[in-house]
Amino acid sequence: MKHLIGSAFVIGRRDFVATVFSKAFLFFLLGPLFPVMLGAVFGGIGAQVASEAEQPVVAVIASPDDFARIEAARDHLADALENSPIIKLVRFDGDADAAAQQKHLLESKSPAVIAVLTDSFSTPKLAGAVQADGSTARQLKLIIAGARAPQVEPGPNIAVTSLGRSSGSLVQERMLTARAGQFLLFFLTILLAGMLLSQLIEEKSNKVIEVLAAAVPIDAIFLGKLFAMLATSIVGIAVWSSAGLAAVAILSEGGLATLPPPAVGWPAFLTLAVLYFAMNYLLLGSVFLSIGAQASTVREVQTLSMPVTMGQVVIFAVATLAIGAPDSPAGLAAAVFPLSSPLVMIARAAQLPGLWPHLLAIGWQLIWVVLILRLGSRLFRRSVLQSGPTRRWWRRSKAVKA
Repeated sequence: MKHLIGSAFVIGRRDFVATVFSKAFLFFLLGPLFPVMLGAVFGGIGAQVASEAEQPVVAVIASPDDFARIEAARDHLADALENSPIIKLVRFDGDADAAAQQKHLLESKSPAVIAVLTDSFSTPKLAGAVQADGSTARQLKLIIAGARAPQVEPGPNIAVTSLGRSSGSLVQERMLTARAGQFLLFFLTILLAGMLLSQLIEEKSNKVIEVLAAAVPIDAIFLGKLFAMLATSIVGIAVWSSAGLAAVAILSEGGLATLPPPAVGWPAFLTLAVLYFAMNYLLLGSVFLSIGAQASTVREVQTLSMPVTMGQVVIFAVATLAIGAPDSPAGLAAAVFPLSSPLVMIARAAQLPGLWPHLLAIGWQLIWVVLILRLGSRLFRRSVLQSGPTRRWWRRSKAVKA
């Protein structure tokens, strides 16, 4: 055992130093910056396009005075529903042939009218691609009711005292923290565990793995590579987290105080996040290493790892069911299942106080980490040098048949 641990430490130190102190590691650290920038740019463009698309245009055939009252009522409704899409009203004068005008407006391209409103105050009629109980019809009912009401003085100013957070807002904010924690844990594990495969395939193709296997136990290669990439991943996460917190402190008006505190507090939450990432990474990384040992080409790696990646996506979807209901039967079942337990428990840390469930969960996950590491190391030992003997046996059998 002592020799195994010492050999694993030598392999791990070799891989860690070769990865962290390389020029490629700098580009690896800068890698997440580009998706974030693209997401911010295209997200803003998409939000603007969606906002414009969600604002249907209704043609109103009315006199200027009547339309002014309707437009004022529409503005009051828009002020009350600031973040909701409100219909846009465009006025047209009435023609002698009302049916022909209505058909022309519904077929027009600029503006693209979704419906036509006539007789706004007497007997309102709405014609177009709308439903009687749809959002457009309901909004027009409120707007016409406000326009019909007699003009009154503006309502009194309400003295608002902002207390920061209430119990209701804190629950919603902690649910957002839980979702963000789950997504980051899932995304980083998938992203960083996949690096094991490319590194292993490179060393197998260069015959480096055979040189290492001749010098140290194969189990030590498995453990050393796994824990080296775990340490490398933690270094990358530390750099990204520091950059993210610095960006929040600089760009946000309230600084770090604007971040909703998790139920267990930030120090415990960050500590649990590192522990759960380590557990999730060791579980998934051992599976990826076992797959990489059985593959000899990049195509084989992609074929074999696809079911594992898809399974992890399904596990992530199941883990999201625990958000908002961590003590439900589905939440408890997902917390017990070892592959989804880290994702569920990081969400629980954001929503509920108390550390003893996490101590139990970490102990339970550690048992499964040991079991899966032992199983993965055996598969790795059997298959890492399997290709040579397999080919010789195949050729020998062909020769015997001949």
